[in-house]
Amino acid sequence: MSVIVLDNDIVHYEVLGRGRPLIFLHGWVGSWRYWIPSMQAASVMFRAYAVDLWGFGDTAKNSRYTLDDQMQLLDGFMEYMGIGRVALIGHGLGALLGVYYALRHPDYVDRVMAISYPMDETMVNGRLRNSSPLELAEALLGRSAVTEAVLTDAPKTDMRALQISLLDVDGNQDLRTVFRSLPTACLLVNGERDPIIAPPHIEQLAELPEHTHAITFEQSGHFPMLDETNKFHRLLSDFLNLKSGDSPRELQLKEEWKRRVR
Repeated sequence: MSVIVLDNDIVHYEVLGRGRPLIFLHGWVGSWRYWIPSMQAASVMFRAYAVDLWGFGDTAKNSRYTLDDQMQLLDGFMEYMGIGRVALIGHGLGALLGVYYALRHPDYVDRVMAISYPMDETMVNGRLRNSSPLELAEALLGRSAVTEAVLTDAPKTDMRALQISLLDVDGNQDLRTVFRSLPTACLLVNGERDPIIAPPHIEQLAELPEHTHAITFEQSGHFPMLDETNKFHRLLSDFLNLKSGDSPRELQLKEEWKRRVR
């Protein structure tokens, strides 16, 4: 287990591979652990980090659970590890963190993949606020070898980390408009069958600027990276291999990719 100390508290992370850096940011259910297959896939060409945020996994439980607090953790982690310009792959809470960190630090972030990003507070199911982390994990995934990573670490979650971070979603009018100000290339990924974070509506998609694109996985729930692993990894690879500054809308023009993911 790899750790660093930030603000006198332990932050847990893992790393695989060599090359350009990318950081995986977990969601409200689970920890770094469910990113292992994606880290392995990316580590062929990239140095893939995965971090446990405050209150999750093996990182310290404290009271620093707002989105700003988690952004300070990410900022401190990157500085400590000497990470310069980076790609961020975030899920749920991690998707919020990735988008808002890129908005605040555009010079540090080359691109963002935001998975299960809530476009407004009405798209967040109340179960996320009222159920225990383990209940959520079992309801979303069931028990299998594939889902064991989420189920193992879900009970480690401080419930306050869920509740406090969700206050940054409630009443936040910028969730859908933030992309107008975001200068960084961003790919939104949603599971069509996600019972916790509803996919964007057509009118919300129509508002997205040229450098932001959305793709829906029709057979996925809240965890596309686990529900359709091969498809997700192909998309991840193509997204990471876009030239810096290219819009992820380039992906929809690639007939080879469209054939491969049918």
